[in-house]
Amino acid sequence: MIATLIVDDDFRVSRIHAAHVAATDGFTVVGEAHTLSEARDAIATLRPQLVLLDLYLPDGNGLDLVKSLAEEPQRPDVMVITAARDVETVRTAMQLGSIHYVVKPFTSATLRERLYSYRDLSERLGRLPDEADQDDVDELFRTLRRPVAVPQTPRKGHSAPTLELVRQTVRDSAAPISAAAVAERLGVSRPTAQRYLSYLAEHGVLRLELKYGGAGRPEHLYSSV
Repeated sequence: MIATLIVDDDFRVSRIHAAHVAATDGFTVVGEAHTLSEARDAIATLRPQLVLLDLYLPDGNGLDLVKSLAEEPQRPDVMVITAARDVETVRTAMQLGSIHYVVKPFTSATLRERLYSYRDLSERLGRLPDEADQDDVDELFRTLRRPVAVPQTPRKGHSAPTLELVRQTVRDSAAPISAAAVAERLGVSRPTAQRYLSYLAEHGVLRLELKYGGAGRPEHLYSSV
């Protein structure tokens, strides 16, 4: 689970963000802070992996916190969530290493998509050896920029939890996987698995590959994008 700290001066907004994070698979909220001082103490004691950081705080700018963390040996990743739209602030956040910059107001789907992309990046980093080649590096950078959120309004006849289970099964597969294999792992029928896989591929969440063998139709294989 990705330990996440929420930093926002508005208690109500903080609770909303925390609820979204807690409802996202793979994340857990370890605390909330409402000032720079509280955030520094929380990071030191809770050691979060990810910080959702507002920039307008009562005792300073959130970017000051990011700067102060630069020399920390266990520096958390930072996702900026702010109403600040000026280019200089955006540029500074990028230069300081913010993994995402989300402008308020935003939808829950937008936040969930950013969280999913960060989760995928974290998992990919964890699977890499000590040294990465250029293809590995390119894939890491693409991971943060591609849309990965499961559609929020499944087509009629689709279940949102099943949709996520199918997507998770493909993500967890070491190689492209067929509808038959997904069906076997989830205990559903092959037509059901195929229906969900096709829907996810249609929305760009999964990649469809055609494997040509002997006579007959090619095999449909699915992988994460």
